[in-house]
Amino acid sequence: MTARISHTTVDSRDAYAQSVWWSAVLGLVEDPDDPNEPGHEECLVSAPDGGQRLLFIEVPDAKTVKNRLHLDLVPVEDTRDTELERLTGLGARVVDDLRRPDGSGWVVLADPEGNEFCILRSDAERAAAG
Repeated sequence: MTARISHTTVDSRDAYAQSVWWSAVLGLVEDPDDPNEPGHEECLVSAPDGGQRLLFIEVPDAKTVKNRLHLDLVPVEDTRDTELERLTGLGARVVDDLRRPDGSGWVVLADPEGNEFCILRSDAERAAAG
């Protein structure tokens, strides 16, 4: 017997704002039959095919220490550096830049509530590096 992940849950100070932000980052959508609204304590967003789901739940306390679990993102249509520019334009903050001179490595970012995540090189960039 095995289990599968239903969704990944993220504690949030503002579940709605986080659901909107991460939807812009990942191209996720809300359920049209159960739309997210400002003030909702739980906001679910999903990949259009339903395969990936993030649930944001409001909690009273702000994030204070490093995440024990984080997302590693891979650009779908562009390079790591172009995606980094897009994400910081959306409000992400660079926490640590671990890019190497040979093009490998990653960048650690934080979302608007301080949750860390990483941006890696795209599949095309890794393939070109051999």
